[in-house]
Amino acid sequence: MSRLKELRKYVDAELQKMEDKDKMISAVAHLYGVSLAATMIARKRGEDPELASMAAMLHDMHAYKTGSYEDHAHRGAELARGILTQLGLTSEEETEIICSAIYHHDDKLVVDGPMDEVLKDADVIHHCMNDLSKAVKEKEKARFASLCEEFGM
Repeated sequence: MSRLKELRKYVDAELQKMEDKDKMISAVAHLYGVSLAATMIARKRGEDPELASMAAMLHDMHAYKTGSYEDHAHRGAELARGILTQLGLTSEEETEIICSAIYHHDDKLVVDGPMDEVLKDADVIHHCMNDLSKAVKEKEKARFASLCEEFGM
């Protein structure tokens, strides 16, 4: 089984534990949507698409497990480190890349490392394109406009 498939199997099992099934369905849609967007963005930018997809699959797990978005990016990076260590899916260097992306993914107004930016942009794409009836969040407007230009939308 590929590393990504193994990670998705783990994530799916964790999400199945959520009591609110509507929230569980939203969580699955978000993680898989961000994962697909991250894969595409990483491929376009010459970053590792597998690591981008793995980071995306884990980026909001802390929030889904605890029900709280308070400091979820920073806490989520530590949760991701534990999951990746437990599953033995990544090298130390790969774990650092994934955890950095998760740690920084909520800082949409700041520019960080290349993989950090891939995850931020994938998260913004899903936020802005998953429900077109919702207005783009203020902190995501500039990033979304740049993405639209980058992808010719």
